[in-house]
Amino acid sequence: MSAGRLRAARRIAVKDLLVERRSRVLVNQVLPFSGLVMVVFAFALGTGGVLERAAPGLMWLAVLFSTLITVQRSFAIETADGALESLRVAGIDPVALFLGKAAALAVELIALITVLLGLAVVLYGAEPRAEGVVLLVTTAISATCGLAALGTIYGGLAAGGPGRETLLPLLILPVAAPVLIGATRGVEAALGTDRTAVSEGWPWVGLLTVFAVAVGVSGALAFGTLIED
Repeated sequence: MSAGRLRAARRIAVKDLLVERRSRVLVNQVLPFSGLVMVVFAFALGTGGVLERAAPGLMWLAVLFSTLITVQRSFAIETADGALESLRVAGIDPVALFLGKAAALAVELIALITVLLGLAVVLYGAEPRAEGVVLLVTTAISATCGLAALGTIYGGLAAGGPGRETLLPLLILPVAAPVLIGATRGVEAALGTDRTAVSEGWPWVGLLTVFAVAVGVSGALAFGTLIED
């Protein structure tokens, strides 16, 4: 990849993160929503072993729901004032645009996952094991990359379309199933849920990595066509 393309991607990512820093939507809206979802799950399942066993899956469901909100907001800003069209007309490389927006989304999701993992420990009684820390971090990073790439692809596809608020979940949720399953199984192994060994989580990390690479390459190649259509 050329240095110019990387510089353009970095500038797009910085722009999106600066917009987030000024609007503070992640802190003021997305994080409270995610926390509320996890609290509702805690009330619905009650206390005891069921809640602890379900903690990894519940956490990733909250992450997935929050990803939808974050993606919708990111592309709503771009389309409301014509910024996305202006970037395209200005000759910004679609690959750089895709990579920049995906990188910014990944940074926001990593911050979100860190907070939600702490909430899972407090609300659900999940207890990370020392030997599972590397697996936990690797799972979070690989799953985040997959979700960020997926969200950027379908966010660009739905941007500007009629009913995009309802269209985006219909597009993302079915395709995100491998991420949800793989991330849940990886975190279960890292936490030792149901006495799962750490070694059982690494094949799921492999699945998440393959998914992230496949979606990332596909998105980089197709993003220009998606936003033009």
